[in-house]
Amino acid sequence: MKTIANIIWFLFIGLWSAIGFVLEGVLFCITIIGIPFGKQLFKFAHLVLTPFGKTVDSNFGAHPIANVIWILLGGLINCIAYYFIGVILCITIIGIPLGKQAFKMGKLVLAPFGAKVN
Repeated sequence: MKTIANIIWFLFIGLWSAIGFVLEGVLFCITIIGIPFGKQLFKFAHLVLTPFGKTVDSNFGAHPIANVIWILLGGLINCIAYYFIGVILCITIIGIPLGKQAFKMGKLVLAPFGAKVN
């Protein structure tokens, strides 16, 4: 089931989201100050390709200043967008597993510094 769900996610959501995160990560990595933020965007791209079977362990306290800066620069907006997508996907029974993965991405996008993807 995990493999089929990852294929469906990859085709409809994952590929396009990963391309966007990688492009944004490359733009952030142009400057030295943006490299830590770019690395987090590459973490998102890795998770968004095949999220089924992976877990996100958040640790906001590991880098609180970086997380607050991230939240102010767009993390909150991205989190709200993923939660909105998750709610829309959960309207149908078939979309519930996809919605749960969108909630997982929302959790990571809100505070990525210190979070581990297993």
